[in-house]
Amino acid sequence: MQRIFVFGSNLAGRHGAGSARFAMERHGAKLGVGEGRTGNSYAIPTKDEYLRTLPLFEINEYVDKFLDYAVDNPDLEFDLVAIGCGLAGYKPKDIAPMFANAPKNVHKPKEFM
Repeated sequence: MQRIFVFGSNLAGRHGAGSARFAMERHGAKLGVGEGRTGNSYAIPTKDEYLRTLPLFEINEYVDKFLDYAVDNPDLEFDLVAIGCGLAGYKPKDIAPMFANAPKNVHKPKEFM
């Protein structure tokens, strides 16, 4: 089964640090693509195009899009990192509830359990 690396990104698609850089270097994330699937990765925006942290309600909208994608692609396995909990500055208790109803093919990080 194909594994997809799911990481926090910015809407400008600048993958310069953290899990975004790892996604670009190891999983095919493309510069300039700040949302959705590229290569073996899936970007969930946690920052805007100016690298300002998005409000939780906006991040939740992108998380919902991702979860719909995961449901529509049961043949894929998604390895989620603790998005929003690094450079974006949120705590796992802020983000984890957004993934409460994630399908079984989304593997959550221990911080979100």
